[in-house]
Amino acid sequence: MTNKLNISFSDATPQGDFASICLIGENAKIIPHLEKAVAAELIAAMGTAQFTGKKGESLTLYSTTSTFLLVGIGEGLEAGRDAEDIGGAVFKALEATAQKRGYMPEHRLANEVIADLFLGMRLAAYHFEDYFTETDSVSESVSLTLTANLVNDQHPLIVDRNALVNGVSLARDLVFEPANKLYPVVFADRCELLTALGLEIEILDEAEMEKLGMGALLGVGQGSRRESRMVVMNWKGGGSEAPVAFVGKGVTFDTGGISLKPPKGMEDMKWDMGGSAAVTGAMCAIAGRKVKRNVVGVIGLVENMPDGNAQRPGDVVTAMSGKTIEVINTDAEGRLVLADALHYTERRFRPQAMINLATLTGAILVSLGKEYAGMFSNSNDLSAQLAAAGEATGEKLWRMPMGDAYHKMLKSHIADMKNIGGPYGGSITAACFLERFVDDTPWAHLDIAGKAWSDKATATVPKGGTGFGVRLLNSLIDQWGDVSLAKKI
Repeated sequence: MTNKLNISFSDATPQGDFASICLIGENAKIIPHLEKAVAAELIAAMGTAQFTGKKGESLTLYSTTSTFLLVGIGEGLEAGRDAEDIGGAVFKALEATAQKRGYMPEHRLANEVIADLFLGMRLAAYHFEDYFTETDSVSESVSLTLTANLVNDQHPLIVDRNALVNGVSLARDLVFEPANKLYPVVFADRCELLTALGLEIEILDEAEMEKLGMGALLGVGQGSRRESRMVVMNWKGGGSEAPVAFVGKGVTFDTGGISLKPPKGMEDMKWDMGGSAAVTGAMCAIAGRKVKRNVVGVIGLVENMPDGNAQRPGDVVTAMSGKTIEVINTDAEGRLVLADALHYTERRFRPQAMINLATLTGAILVSLGKEYAGMFSNSNDLSAQLAAAGEATGEKLWRMPMGDAYHKMLKSHIADMKNIGGPYGGSITAACFLERFVDDTPWAHLDIAGKAWSDKATATVPKGGTGFGVRLLNSLIDQWGDVSLAKKI
């Protein structure tokens, strides 16, 4: 991973060739205080260029002695998503200048707004370039100096935003990595590095999982030469309270197994571990931010391959819960991994609530496109809190129905259930399958198949791995309230 933006804080205006960044409000209102003659020159230039200060638009002006980079903020600038998006626009405009060096003077903005501008800039500056060997393929870095009279790199708000960026960047890194470089054992090793942040890390190998009876998870990985793993990441910041649990699907590559996927687009299946990446990134951010709650992250890591030892369509496996599953389609493997991970998490930690994230079904894209992740839950309280966190962070969720009619589609004639339903409602029957491995804990399943990877960039999210879920889960924990079981929709 490379973050192309180097940010420093200083009370002094930097020397040399740099662009002075000015935020411009609606009707070309200049936000920072400037000398009268300079302001008049900028106003005249904006009029000539018909630059009105529309949100997100930018204009670079060159004079004989200075460069001014103008970025529009529209009607105003609020903390949160609004400031983050403007921060992304500032970075992209600065990156496009010749000198790639900028200075943002005093803008009379609240500390929270400055911090969220900073967050948006850093999120937008993410770039994965670990495997380029040609220097012209590597991005040129961008430098920005912020005035230090309001905040600096030790300010609690900046420390907090830096921890969030680190978590999102870690999740993006994991999703970008090719499957020959990131497989279950390597993924687990990367998680172990997070002990430096204060996380307690425990790694279960195949022998330990077999002893626990995790036949569903181990069945998925038995066709791969790469051993499977389960990783537990425990953050104890809340005293004696029961933790909130995050559970992630981590299929580091998904061929479909014996039910082999078509070759077109199969390379994308390196990011079928997007749920585990989100959980890992979220735990990194929670630990980095020193959140005062107990949170546990559990990820099941497997590779789904079609060798001579792979499980077959028609096989029956026994999950850790003791329930038996007829495997109709080996490409419906993520739910098998999560079945054991959810049961293990609930039985061991007795959490207040469990939220699992998974790139689980292509059917969720048919339902929701790439605008929302699907949300399925047994708790109205938990659903409401997740939806609010999604709106606050821009990682939006849409609650989907569940119910007995869908459960009936999982009926098997030789086992407790099948691992797929019929041809319709595939995302819903997958959620119903997972629900069978949750007892009396408020639970939500987030199907992020349309959100873990993006084909186009936005203001703060690059093309490729998005890190979706990291900020959502952190926002959820920040605003956490008691949840209970409730009638399902």
